[in-house]
Amino acid sequence: MALRFVKTAALAAAISLSAAMSMGAARAAEGEVHIPPAGFSFSGALGTYDRAELQRGFQIYKEVCSACHSMHLLSYRNLRDIGLSEAEVAAVAASVQIQDGPNDNGEMFERPGRASDRFRSPFANPAAARAANNGALPPDLSVITKARNGGADYIHALLIGYAEPPAGLTLAEGMHYNQYFPGHQIAMAPPLSQDGQLTFGDGTNATVDRMSRDVSAFLNWAAEPELETRRAMGVRVLIFLAILGGLTYAVKRKVWADVH
Repeated sequence: MALRFVKTAALAAAISLSAAMSMGAARAAEGEVHIPPAGFSFSGALGTYDRAELQRGFQIYKEVCSACHSMHLLSYRNLRDIGLSEAEVAAVAASVQIQDGPNDNGEMFERPGRASDRFRSPFANPAAARAANNGALPPDLSVITKARNGGADYIHALLIGYAEPPAGLTLAEGMHYNQYFPGHQIAMAPPLSQDGQLTFGDGTNATVDRMSRDVSAFLNWAAEPELETRRAMGVRVLIFLAILGGLTYAVKRKVWADVH
């Protein structure tokens, strides 16, 4: 019985290994996309966010991305966490019109946004979004770095990955070539297409790579605003465990000293 179990386990392991090798070979044959690391400040176990980078990233989202993409999980008041003051948050919120109501007459109306409002969506509903984008539905960006393998590195690579298609490749109508997008054909036109497309208030040179990094960092913060707090807590826990381990060992030595 034991020998039969061992043979069965060995056969299962061999089948699993063969399947894994076949999948790996298939991916290699398809030309698996390798995402280059961007080297963000928040990468690594002890990384933190760069507030200036996050503020530039929000500017890019506001002036470029928000025309098509929503971020319905964020409220304007959350922008305080990236270094905006109360007055700046209020000004950002008031710059958009939010549908509210009904009023006393049972009618919906629009009003200036408040800090407590969610980010305004560019379209009233998914059908309107598809109609405005040739049938494609722009994804909500609230947790996009969590929803894509590679996270912020993938978003950065995608934004800088637009190029002319290689010889022999015919793009479908309305599609654009992108070396880092799965299948290399993407409906979204390059949103950050040239250096100097935006002007940053802090004087940072707005190259395509810089803008791509900034907005990718902002989107990562949107998906993981608690990243710094979580990592700080982890460090404190490790320090506590190290101290506790040292005290426990010292007590053990003290208690058992007379035994030996």
